[in-house]
Amino acid sequence: MTKKMAFVGAGSMAESILSGILDSGFLAKEDILVTNKSDFERLEHLERQYQIQYVEDKQETVTDARIVLLAVKPYDMEAAIASIRDYLNTDQLLISVAAGVSTDTISEMLGREIPVIRAMPNTSAAAGESATAVTRGRLATEEHLHTALELFRTIGTATEVAEEDMHTVTAIAGSGPAYVYYLVEVMEEAAVAAGLGKQTAHELLIQTIAGAGEMLKSSGLDPAQLRKNITSPGGTTQAGLEALDEGEFQKAVISCVETARERSIELGKK
Repeated sequence: MTKKMAFVGAGSMAESILSGILDSGFLAKEDILVTNKSDFERLEHLERQYQIQYVEDKQETVTDARIVLLAVKPYDMEAAIASIRDYLNTDQLLISVAAGVSTDTISEMLGREIPVIRAMPNTSAAAGESATAVTRGRLATEEHLHTALELFRTIGTATEVAEEDMHTVTAIAGSGPAYVYYLVEVMEEAAVAAGLGKQTAHELLIQTIAGAGEMLKSSGLDPAQLRKNITSPGGTTQAGLEALDEGEFQKAVISCVETARERSIELGKK
């Protein structure tokens, strides 16, 4: 078995992972093959951008690959597996990044004793800053897990979680960047409405979010303590936080996470 890796699916997530793998030296470009359902323009883009190979023939793409990565939407999973199932063997590792689809469901679709790893990266992978959760199916070994963690650490951090927690991970880490972008979007609108230039507001907010993230990462303090450290009694921060409480900010965020988690469960059932 070669060290070749096959991508089934060529969307933005596949491209982010591909870019991280090449930048880190995890694999060389000649060891990577990519295919998808029918979007040949997308495949040609990846070939030009990264000098990897794309192959329309699914058998040629996956037969000799050590790792087969399924980067497709949940509703395309069954068709994607059907297109490659007959060409897979038990020495390979199949990794899925489809939201909500369990390792058992994937194994049932495969109908074969092939090790399966399930991962949930997020779109920050494009900047090498993904927070990826990884869980393994019943046939996946510690070695398989290590391989998957090493792979996803090329695009950020990677952490093993229990499979029953993956729906929650999807709600907070998979979808989480969108919530942050929404917050910045609304704060920017408020700043412009108050008379600040849009570009100025945008630049200030980008650095504010980046700085807060770095403080969470490096200070060793929990978010509640960091919040308290900048909240002076009777000051501007306290006034702003009180307005958030009046608007039931905490309740809205909890509802957001619960609803996203429930949707992940629904996607898995479908």
